[in-house]
Amino acid sequence: MDSLEMLSSDIGSCRLCPRLVKWREKVALEKRAAYKEHEYWGAGVPGFGDPSAKILVVGLAPAAHGANRTGRVFTGDRSGDFLFGSLFRTGFANQPLAESLDDGLCLDNAYVTAAVRCAPPGNKPTPLERDRCQPFILRELGLLPQVEVVVALGKFGYQVIC
Repeated sequence: MDSLEMLSSDIGSCRLCPRLVKWREKVALEKRAAYKEHEYWGAGVPGFGDPSAKILVVGLAPAAHGANRTGRVFTGDRSGDFLFGSLFRTGFANQPLAESLDDGLCLDNAYVTAAVRCAPPGNKPTPLERDRCQPFILRELGLLPQVEVVVALGKFGYQVIC
């Protein structure tokens, strides 16, 4: 039987897109100076949130020095600051910032994910990379049976859901 934990493991170990694998691992080794002491995730990034969520937010892809570093989608970058700040102000998050896996962030009735699971060069995944990740989001949807609303952030987020 499938589970969010199994899906997370499959996403973390995926190597279907050579360009993305090469980039995510290169970034994890070379690191940005501000994060030189951090251990980077450097793998596919699973979704995060309340398994009973009614709202699903779908973004583009992990940021090279955000989720590719922290291992949690929308965590450690400016887009995450905006998203989690918004979720906090509307009662879906217990705090406005997401900085690391152990920062205490919890979502209530919301789940966040991405169309593409690996950080792409220049933050620009290809349509083929999006299509290769689509089975992950379809599994995710099947494992989040209470989702009633999907908020797609951008064209790729929309295309992977539809």
